[in-house]
Amino acid sequence: MKAGTALVTGGAGFIGSHLVDRLLQEGHEVAVVDNLSTGKLKNLNHRATFFHVDITSEALTDTFRRLQPDVVFHLAAQTSVSASTKWAVNDGETNVIGTLRLLEAARQTGVEKLVYSSTGGALYGDPVENPCSEDAGIVPLSPYGLSKYLGEQYIQLYARSYHLNYTILRYGNVYGPRQDPRGESGVVGIFAKAMLAGKQPCIFGDGGQERDFVYVDDVVEANIRAMEHGDGRAYNIGTGTGTSVNDIFQALKQITRYRWNADHAPSRPGDVYRIILDCRRAAEELGWTPRVGLDEGLAHTVEFLRDHAGVPI
Repeated sequence: MKAGTALVTGGAGFIGSHLVDRLLQEGHEVAVVDNLSTGKLKNLNHRATFFHVDITSEALTDTFRRLQPDVVFHLAAQTSVSASTKWAVNDGETNVIGTLRLLEAARQTGVEKLVYSSTGGALYGDPVENPCSEDAGIVPLSPYGLSKYLGEQYIQLYARSYHLNYTILRYGNVYGPRQDPRGESGVVGIFAKAMLAGKQPCIFGDGGQERDFVYVDDVVEANIRAMEHGDGRAYNIGTGTGTSVNDIFQALKQITRYRWNADHAPSRPGDVYRIILDCRRAAEELGWTPRVGLDEGLAHTVEFLRDHAGVPI
């Protein structure tokens, strides 16, 4: 796709802000829509045009009409599994109603392409086979997983009804610089921040649960490739390798020179125990493969937290 106007919802957030930086490097005019509920002004690239708009509000359509974007990257979402089990209505309003309102705005303004950030980590539940492909059964264990899948279904409906072009990207557990080290999601950021501050991280359950950890720059690359490829398709975006929470703790312990053990708490409702993504479809059709290994990515994340969180090295 030629350089044009790209709209990034959630562009002040963790993944979204990295995507904004990359789009600007590629020569696009970039606009950001974010309500700053979890996004941060300090993440915003000053070269992007910012709209303080909630995706569930009517103002979103007005923003689309003003911008007339060529491509939309939809990353704005409620992303915490545990929060979704506590406040399922809020999760649905943001992830389902917000996506539906975005689709209506895209339809009315003739958007050329929608790239939707979905979840591979919460969509398939605990699959029978790992790594699991995009053809695995959809059996989410949390409202978050279900709400993201309903977003996918609405996108496919608009494609059938209004010929809206799209690509769906189903992420593993994304980590890296700017990941929020507070709250209840993003285990790498949470653990690393606690360790650097000399505090005790908490592992929920036995720590044997496995995730597919994928570095944020690799996720951004998948979004860039989806602009030109993957029309009407869904893709897992991960590494094809599972890493346990215990292993993440040990790796970060070594990088940060942390001296103590983790605390433990009971497992949380809605958490998947083992999920690893088969990403061969993305390799074959998007020409995408992850480039950043786990050790390298964890080191970059810790370095960022040291430099930006006021924690002495």
